[in-house]
Amino acid sequence: MHVNWLNKAIGKEWNITPAGGLTGDAYIAERHNQRIFLKRNSSPFLAVLSAEGIVPKLMWTKRLENGDVLTAQEWLEARELKAEEMQHPHVANLLNQIHQSSELLHMLLRMGKTAVTSDETYQRIVGWSQENGLLKNYDEVTHAIRVLDELLPATRGQEPVVCHCDLNHNNLLLTQTGELYLIDWDNAMIADPAMDIGLVLKWYVPVQYWGEWLQQYGMQQDTQLMKRMYWYLLADALHYMNWHTIRNEPHKVEERLDTLKELLRTYKSKCYE
Repeated sequence: MHVNWLNKAIGKEWNITPAGGLTGDAYIAERHNQRIFLKRNSSPFLAVLSAEGIVPKLMWTKRLENGDVLTAQEWLEARELKAEEMQHPHVANLLNQIHQSSELLHMLLRMGKTAVTSDETYQRIVGWSQENGLLKNYDEVTHAIRVLDELLPATRGQEPVVCHCDLNHNNLLLTQTGELYLIDWDNAMIADPAMDIGLVLKWYVPVQYWGEWLQQYGMQQDTQLMKRMYWYLLADALHYMNWHTIRNEPHKVEERLDTLKELLRTYKSKCYE
């Protein structure tokens, strides 16, 4: 991959290497003992995330001759969280900070984002599952959509917030000095916070500690919250079953089907206890 255009933009004295990733638009630049993270055409959302202390500090932004925008972020010595560390109070506190941030919400609204409603999501998933043959081919999909319909009223009337929507341990960075950052905001949306909370609780926190984790986040565990959580977890599994079907990835479809079966096995015990 040629990075000559980057040297032209920031100076020939920088040694630039691709940072990987799906888009190929991220780079690491080094000069003497200094290192920075560069990205082309980052979302304007990055500036607010930086100001809120949720991602590493944005150092500068530069518009290039071709109209692209180059951003430079502080490079930090950090590591990804281990799966078991997702239970830590720091994760609950950071997620609460994100969900409570009016600045993040206002920025997404200014960027033209609108709140995603559960009713819209339900209609999209049902239509998609019919088009892709999932309703016809999998009894579990039919069962899951019936559960979505049953739990739908519990999801209405919630105050929408900024949700990350891809909360896995690989996206959380812990620095050597103990700061925690959440990266990879490409899937962010305005939605019910239960969408994020469910991803952390279901896949990372043992059931017996859910109440404790939620208390740290600032919320009480109750049946309504459990219904909302499982609604979004089921919707997410169905979304990805459809997505992998379209991409002709049968092994991935089977993986998501296993997830769906697990969710269907456990949702009643949590939603109706």
